[in-house]
Amino acid sequence: MTRSVSNFAAVLAAITVALVLFAAKLTNGASRTSDGPVSAPSFDAQVTGGATEDTAVFAGGCFWGVEAVYDHVKGVKRAISGYAGGNVAGPSYEQVSTGDTGHAESVEVIYDPSQVSYGKLLQIFFSVAHDPTQLNRQGPDHGTQYRSAIFFRNAQQQQVAESYIKQLTTAKTFSRPIVTQVAKLNGFFAAEEYHQNYLAQHPDQPYIVINDQPKIAALKKQFPDVWQN
Repeated sequence: MTRSVSNFAAVLAAITVALVLFAAKLTNGASRTSDGPVSAPSFDAQVTGGATEDTAVFAGGCFWGVEAVYDHVKGVKRAISGYAGGNVAGPSYEQVSTGDTGHAESVEVIYDPSQVSYGKLLQIFFSVAHDPTQLNRQGPDHGTQYRSAIFFRNAQQQQVAESYIKQLTTAKTFSRPIVTQVAKLNGFFAAEEYHQNYLAQHPDQPYIVINDQPKIAALKKQFPDVWQN
């Protein structure tokens, strides 16, 4: 769906989104079995050779909110909205929005592993960035382009991600099954410039207020140890 709206259309969109979210809540209920962050991974990636930069790629619905969450994580150098998981090189937003490219709206997180670990990024992903129990949707957004996915760059990331999902499943952290895809990263394509830092530039846009600002508030509350303005 196209989320860039303004004026009267923005008001109508806000009402529509609020009704959709309310209906979804009534239908599905809360997916988390408890408040607060999910447990940290018992197995995490190891830093070798004094590395000061690594990359992780996550998909969790609209990339505006996911990007904004990681922008506020200490140790993250930059977060970039884009597309991953599909079969079209250099896709446009309009192409991805059709659901025909195989891509998911994704975020490339470039971080300093000496300050924040891959496991911590995963913990944030499952705690506040999105709901991993929603299949091919996130809130009001529907389609495979809004699926939950972790795109691993190497065998270690794959092992940590798969181990963590198994850990959360065994602990029954969520009342519904985790549907997060774990897939090899075969390319990341940055989205158009107007999608970058969208929340920071449009903090009062109705879609942002309803869907994404609560994620930022949850990050600040649940992860004060890694929070940064």
